[in-house]
Amino acid sequence: MKEITFTPSNVCSRKMTVRYDEDGTILDVFVEGGCQGNLAGICSLVKGMKINQVIEKLEGIKCRGSRTRETSCPDQLALGLKNNI
Repeated sequence: MKEITFTPSNVCSRKMTVRYDEDGTILDVFVEGGCQGNLAGICSLVKGMKINQVIEKLEGIKCRGSRTRETSCPDQLALGLKNNI
Protein backbone atom coordinates (compact mmCIF):
# COMPACT_ATOMS: atom_id res chain seq x y z
CA MET A 1 0.00 0.00 0.00
CA LYS A 2 1.13 3.53 -0.82
CA GLU A 3 -0.11 6.80 0.63
CA ILE A 4 0.02 10.44 -0.39
CA THR A 5 -1.10 13.48 1.57
CA PHE A 6 -1.52 16.92 0.07
CA THR A 7 -3.04 20.30 0.81
CA PRO A 8 -5.81 21.38 -1.58
CA SER A 9 -5.94 25.00 -2.75
CA ASN A 10 -8.80 27.51 -2.77
CA VAL A 11 -11.38 25.16 -1.22
CA CYS A 12 -12.81 24.54 2.25
CA SER A 13 -11.04 21.22 2.80
CA ARG A 14 -7.60 21.50 4.42
CA LYS A 15 -5.91 18.15 3.81
CA MET A 16 -6.46 15.08 1.62
CA THR A 17 -4.89 11.66 2.12
CA VAL A 18 -5.18 8.89 -0.46
CA ARG A 19 -4.16 5.29 0.06
CA TYR A 20 -3.76 3.10 -3.02
CA ASP A 21 -2.28 -0.23 -4.00
CA GLU A 22 0.47 -1.16 -6.44
CA ASP A 23 -1.86 -1.33 -9.45
CA GLY A 24 -3.27 2.17 -8.82
CA THR A 25 -6.56 1.16 -7.20
CA ILE A 26 -7.74 3.57 -4.52
CA LEU A 27 -8.18 1.88 -1.14
CA ASP A 28 -9.21 4.86 1.02
CA VAL A 29 -9.53 8.63 0.85
CA PHE A 30 -9.62 10.86 3.92
CA VAL A 31 -10.45 14.58 3.80
CA GLU A 32 -10.12 17.09 6.62
CA GLY A 33 -12.50 20.04 6.50
CA GLY A 34 -14.94 20.87 3.75
CA CYS A 35 -18.54 19.72 3.28
CA GLN A 36 -18.37 16.47 5.21
CA GLY A 37 -21.46 14.78 3.75
CA ASN A 38 -20.49 15.46 0.15
CA LEU A 39 -16.86 14.54 0.72
CA ALA A 40 -17.78 11.32 2.53
CA GLY A 41 -19.86 10.42 -0.52
CA ILE A 42 -17.03 11.20 -2.94
CA CYS A 43 -14.55 9.23 -0.81
CA SER A 44 -16.90 6.25 -0.81
CA LEU A 45 -17.54 6.43 -4.55
CA VAL A 46 -13.87 6.56 -5.58
CA LYS A 47 -12.89 3.65 -3.35
CA GLY A 48 -12.04 0.72 -5.63
CA MET A 49 -11.55 2.93 -8.70
CA LYS A 50 -8.29 3.26 -10.61
CA ILE A 51 -6.48 6.55 -10.06
CA ASN A 52 -6.69 7.47 -13.76
CA GLN A 53 -10.47 6.96 -13.71
CA VAL A 54 -10.84 9.26 -10.70
CA ILE A 55 -8.75 11.96 -12.36
CA GLU A 56 -10.79 11.67 -15.56
CA LYS A 57 -14.14 11.87 -13.72
CA LEU A 58 -13.36 14.65 -11.22
CA GLU A 59 -10.90 16.99 -12.91
CA GLY A 60 -12.43 20.32 -13.90
CA ILE A 61 -15.47 20.25 -11.59
CA LYS A 62 -16.11 23.75 -10.25
CA CYS A 63 -17.76 24.93 -7.03
CA ARG A 64 -19.31 28.35 -6.49
CA GLY A 65 -18.17 28.07 -2.87
CA SER A 66 -14.49 27.84 -3.76
CA ARG A 67 -12.37 30.94 -3.32
CA THR A 68 -11.74 31.35 -7.06
CA ARG A 69 -14.92 29.64 -8.33
CA GLU A 70 -12.59 27.77 -10.69
CA THR A 71 -12.04 24.59 -8.63
CA SER A 72 -13.75 22.30 -6.12
CA CYS A 73 -12.83 19.61 -3.62
CA PRO A 74 -13.35 16.89 -6.28
CA ASP A 75 -11.17 18.86 -8.71
CA GLN A 76 -8.50 19.28 -6.03
CA LEU A 77 -8.58 15.52 -5.37
CA ALA A 78 -8.02 14.89 -9.08
CA LEU A 79 -5.22 17.46 -9.28
CA GLY A 80 -3.59 16.10 -6.13
CA LEU A 81 -3.58 12.61 -7.61
CA LYS A 82 -2.34 13.88 -10.96
CA ASN A 83 0.49 15.94 -9.44
CA ASN A 84 1.63 13.49 -6.75
CA ILE A 85 1.48 10.03 -8.34
